[in-house]
Amino acid sequence: MKEFKKPSEAELRELLTPLQYEVTQREGTEPPFSNAFWNNKREGIYVDIVTGEPLFSSLDKYDSDTGWPSFTQPLETENVVTHTDFKLFLPRTEVRSKHGNSHLGHVFKDGPAPTGMRYCMNSASLRFIPVEKLEEEGYGEYLALFKK
Repeated sequence: MKEFKKPSEAELRELLTPLQYEVTQREGTEPPFSNAFWNNKREGIYVDIVTGEPLFSSLDKYDSDTGWPSFTQPLETENVVTHTDFKLFLPRTEVRSKHGNSHLGHVFKDGPAPTGMRYCMNSASLRFIPVEKLEEEGYGEYLALFKK
């Protein structure tokens, strides 16, 4: 089992691009339709850009017509933390990673079946690991999900 630990502030500044830092550490939002994963159709998993903790699977990804990657559910629910924020004056449910405390995006109750949920994430907070690299990058336990 991997250990997921948030790097120091100095390490984060070195590790992350300015956009990744703004999104994950300052609760920013990247532009829709011009981010890395909104239209990614490859099979694999999405992990926290800060810690590497597994968050979402391409098997639960769908096109929400929002311009951000959207998922019906987390891959590992224990790695996802939610709480209510009021930044836009109306309550929204923010999604953060458990170990990195990275701001990921928000979850809404307007998604498709089977969950009815839309986990609308920022690509800048995620790193995509394609199926063919899961074993090599230490996520081999997820290979079975993609066996046909």
